Amino acid sequence: MTNNSDIRITPTDEQIAQTKKAIESYFLKWWADPNKRESACPYYQIHELGKPIRGTVMVFHGFSAKPKQMEILADYLFRNDFNIYQIPLAGHAFLPPDNYWPQIDLKPEYFEPLRERVRKDPVLADFFSNRSGNSLWQFQRLKKRQMLSLVTRILKLSPDMGDMILAIEGDNDRDFNRYFTSSHMNYLHDAQQRLAELDAMPGAIYTVGLSVGGAVALGLAASRPDRIKKVVAYAPLLEVENEILERYINLTGPLDLRQFSWEQNVSFPVGCLTAANRFGAFVRRDKNLQALKNIPTCLVLTEHDDATNNQVLQKFYNSLGGEAKGHRCYLYEASDLVPHPMVDPREVSQGMTNHFWKNLYQETFRFLTQGEINTSKMNSVDPADDLPPLPY
Repeated sequence: MTNNSDIRITPTDEQIAQTKKAIESYFLKWWADPNKRESACPYYQIHELGKPIRGTVMVFHGFSAKPKQMEILADYLFRNDFNIYQIPLAGHAFLPPDNYWPQIDLKPEYFEPLRERVRKDPVLADFFSNRSGNSLWQFQRLKKRQMLSLVTRILKLSPDMGDMILAIEGDNDRDFNRYFTSSHMNYLHDAQQRLAELDAMPGAIYTVGLSVGGAVALGLAASRPDRIKKVVAYAPLLEVENEILERYINLTGPLDLRQFSWEQNVSFPVGCLTAANRFGAFVRRDKNLQALKNIPTCLVLTEHDDATNNQVLQKFYNSLGGEAKGHRCYLYEASDLVPHPMVDPREVSQGMTNHFWKNLYQETFRFLTQGEINTSKMNSVDPADDLPPLPY
């Protein structure tokens, strides 16, 4: 099944002006906020009057990153007749993360007694103190055995811990609101507000995202199948990489353990990861799957992913109906040495980068315009000669 949507439309002067005004109104609110995060503003590229466009692409960056994380890809798509709107994830345009980024917290009546028990436990007290301030421990990712040991010790703190785990790990457990407060749905609500800023712009809307941004791209499309035509999600975080890591962030996040982001000197509560994981569970709900079945979606995965669970993503893809329903999926094999943040060639993770990024960009363009990808090109450094070349 080929889903060719390479149809162009020419916006009017009024449509362009209204769209720019709506986006710039959001920008001005960010600019006036004393807690704005440097270089985390919304960023758009809209073609001028008289230029036929292929549509508008909403670009969502990865967790703790900034809108221009995918600026090279965005520029390539803009050069080839797409409008671009690069958007900060919910709250990520501001600091500190504790006040703005979506997160999950234990309610005070449960948190305070647990904190006291942590303080009285010599092992946990030392562990949390090393990871709560500005210690170098925050830079170190624990091994699975360490995570499992920590989880086992925390579970012994209170007879309620088992119920709390069931509440936070169940996709729709009725006891969740009994124990926790959460702003994880801000990921969707904020994206819906950004989509509303494009109401005046005619033509197709596409969503493209990386990691948590990929989950947002999928969730937004599921909520507005009437407006969004296709989705490209690079390693979308629909569930963290393994069950031990999931249990670790679900237990330590609401207890206010901290972690450093990619950006120097910016740390965030692990509860922000808990929220991202729960938003991924929301995207996987049957209602959203049913909506996405009819929106051509391309998933790009990598065997070297240390953040998101590929088995869950493969199951998700199959639940959408796979290739027969117009969806596409590509997995970089381990020998390709492609890491989780696979889009920006300047980003290095686990000592790796994506050497095939130019072809990834071309195949993203192919999917947006033709509904197809050439899998033989995805791990090649030879450009596709039937697609617009990259000027870099």
